Amino acid sequence: LKELGFSFGDSMSNFIFATHSAVPAKKIFEALREQKIFVRYFNQPRIDNYLRITIGTDEEMDALFEALEKIVNC
Repeated sequence: LKELGFSFGDSMSNFIFATHSAVPAKKIFEALREQKIFVRYFNQPRIDNYLRITIGTDEEMDALFEALEKIVNC
């Protein structure tokens, strides 16, 4: 994710709370949702540019990375 321009803190859980340096979280969320890839987006002050990305299966994570590469490189 860092190679795609995301930043996030250390996580001791099965998810990360990530933000992208150039693409708004809401745009990423909506583009992923269109592809039936679900992450959490919180339309709340201070966290409205973050996504909560939960770890899935290897296949799910591969699909996420493939989709994110297309979304953030547009």
